[in-house]
Amino acid sequence: MFWNTTCPASGVTIRSLAACGGNEAMTARLQGGRSAATREAETLATAAMSPHLGELAQRGLLRRYRKGTILIEEGDRGDTLYIIISGRLRAFSSAANGREITFGIYGPGEYLGEMSLDGGPRSASVETLEASVCSVVARDILDRFIDERPAFSFELLSKVIRRARAATLSAKNLALNSVYGSLKQLLESAAKPRPDGTVAVGERLTHQDIANRLGCSREMVSRVMKDLETGGYLRHHEDRVVIIQPLPARW
Repeated sequence: MFWNTTCPASGVTIRSLAACGGNEAMTARLQGGRSAATREAETLATAAMSPHLGELAQRGLLRRYRKGTILIEEGDRGDTLYIIISGRLRAFSSAANGREITFGIYGPGEYLGEMSLDGGPRSASVETLEASVCSVVARDILDRFIDERPAFSFELLSKVIRRARAATLSAKNLALNSVYGSLKQLLESAAKPRPDGTVAVGERLTHQDIANRLGCSREMVSRVMKDLETGGYLRHHEDRVVIIQPLPARW
């Protein structure tokens, strides 16, 4: 048996995962009351996790969040780990003037919150970009799990190192590259080949999304993108940026 409850204020639905174990049990709990496509996506997410991460996810609380829900506030104290089962989360920081910078977009099979496990304040805010489902793991549960599965500590450490390396590279690009250079790198790194020989950015990115990632204004991004479209380098198709020919070295 397991239970659901919904908080009227936040719209968060909580389901206990602690009642049973095994990937099959977790999959069964994910399948009530959703479309076949959603159930399939959630099942694939759990299957794509490492064995240790999948096992840890079973010990958390399964929570459903509406689009736009703030899961983590920068500066708050917290020691909770969020393992993404479905949906997308954005990690970001914002300034008093409203400017934001996006550190990353994360999807099923990934997790957030590990940077505050040292007891320090949260280093970034996290929000849902769409309706999402997460397994929420408290610190005491994680500690017990690492005691039982010491190898997971190395998996967790590797994740922290990769994200620290990505943050270092991002800071370097912001400091040394022009806005165009950073935009070019972002588009090219996110692009995937298509059958017609062009490449398209795999995720939907608005000009504001790009500006948040680059730490510049939306107006600057719009101006550069318009010039690239006018020059025949890219176009928009079905909410995706399609790169028609290699982007120029300079703008």
